[in-house]
Amino acid sequence: MAPSQQAKSFKSVRGLLAGLAAGLCLLAGLPGAYAQAPAKQPPSAAQATPPTAPQAAPQAVPGFWDPRRRPERPDLSRLTVIRFLTETDYPPFNYTGADGNPAGFNVDLARVLCEEIKVTCTVQMRRFETLVDALTSNRGDAIIASMAVSPQLRARVDFTDPYYRVPARFVSRKDAVMPEIRPEYLEGKKVGVIAGSAHEAYLKAMFTDAELHPYQSDDAMRAALRKGEVDFIFGDAISLAFWINGTDSGDCCAFSGGPFVESRFFGEGIGIAVRKGNDVLRQALNWALFRVWEKGRYTDLWLRYFSVSPF
Repeated sequence: MAPSQQAKSFKSVRGLLAGLAAGLCLLAGLPGAYAQAPAKQPPSAAQATPPTAPQAAPQAVPGFWDPRRRPERPDLSRLTVIRFLTETDYPPFNYTGADGNPAGFNVDLARVLCEEIKVTCTVQMRRFETLVDALTSNRGDAIIASMAVSPQLRARVDFTDPYYRVPARFVSRKDAVMPEIRPEYLEGKKVGVIAGSAHEAYLKAMFTDAELHPYQSDDAMRAALRKGEVDFIFGDAISLAFWINGTDSGDCCAFSGGPFVESRFFGEGIGIAVRKGNDVLRQALNWALFRVWEKGRYTDLWLRYFSVSPF
């Protein structure tokens, strides 16, 4: 799987992003956020020495819902069916199952949401670039296809609250894993990154003392880490999680430090799109997303699909 591609039009989850439990962590500015935001402050002598760890952090399942902001149950009587649209080939989020039917994280989440709302649910697969037109022309009611929220898309559709994000993370060789990464820890370190990406822009802004090594492709960047030509690589954590857990990595590497989720660089998150003004469906889906997370069903679904967590 290669979920990273820089800015595939408004499919920027494979680009800018390249490409979720309750109570464990809340991201995107919520209390208890499990996300690193490097503070450029003069370190003490103790702070300047990076800690080491024998292995990467354990599996973590993020949540994007604040338990203190429980949504009220909306009027669901007007909903009789939800026609979900999804894309054809973006495993493990969307793909055709062995039985020929839609499968993947997004598809299973859509079905769980329909169970929570107690409404009939259908899922139709289409090419990603046709999804918005299909929605706006009433050939479906909602798009659940790892679609990144963006100002350009907000002009055409409305979005639910984010149901996941695509964070950025550092990866190192297993013998050099660090439980925490701060800018001062990477002074003089060689860091591989995709040239021209949001990840490169972030490093240039926040990790000014690191030695950046831009690469033109994910394969070249990852090969450099395997060979020891760079100390770290930095990129889309979902793509990197599958690489770490796959055969291509040769079991060489692991995540170092926690996720970085600054929206200015890595986007607002992934939401479910509905037609402009369809507040009935949008509010119903927001309520159902919270309920699914609160009951732990979201966690179960996430752990089923992600053996190495991007968070």
